[in-house]
Amino acid sequence: MKHNRRYIALISCLLFFCIPSVYATAGNLPQGFVDIKDVAPDIVVESRYYSDDNFIGERVDGYLTSRCIMTREASEALKKVQNDLREFSLGLKLFDAYRPQRAVAHFVRWAKDLRDTKMKMRYYPHVEKKDLFTKGYIAEKSSHSRGSTVDLTIIYLDEKGESEELDMGTGFDFFSPKSWPDDPSMTPEQRAHRMLLQLLMERHGFAPYSKEWWHFTLENEPSPETYFDFPVQ
Repeated sequence: MKHNRRYIALISCLLFFCIPSVYATAGNLPQGFVDIKDVAPDIVVESRYYSDDNFIGERVDGYLTSRCIMTREASEALKKVQNDLREFSLGLKLFDAYRPQRAVAHFVRWAKDLRDTKMKMRYYPHVEKKDLFTKGYIAEKSSHSRGSTVDLTIIYLDEKGESEELDMGTGFDFFSPKSWPDDPSMTPEQRAHRMLLQLLMERHGFAPYSKEWWHFTLENEPSPETYFDFPVQ
């Protein structure tokens, strides 16, 4: 009987310490948001704003881990795109999805500092930094903060699980008219790749953006007026 009481006490102690951590893990996202990996595990995530491989050149505020978070509706739609591509040994790579408002504010502060041009040659070689606002490359609000917008590309998949991006003509976040989906200076192959991405995304409910081949927003997004600011963690 004494042993039984000790056993019950031990179990109670373990539950006391373990249950809160379970709830903390499950509750670190607002209701309606999910990790894309929980919905479509084989989608590749390359969180550019968690790294210094982006137009700012450093980790962006609000990105505490390499993770792509989206509304459940957007994630389920994206899973359908992934399923379509998988039949042809292709898949999706995500650069960004939900973006905290504090990250957008970081972009704005960076854009106003005209002295910081260390990433200019890679990301905006043909536009002056002072013109990033007027040309629409930087704004004080982003559809990403509503949780149903995603930046992505298509990749080849091989038997080893390694991936190579399809040639889209420019890299992600390249500030130039060359990044417009219908830019006529692209090769036929590059235009075909952009068209494939756009057709599949539109097929599953996403709307393209006329100035960025990689940017899509779920047409029936669940929070069209709400800009969230919880961190990516």
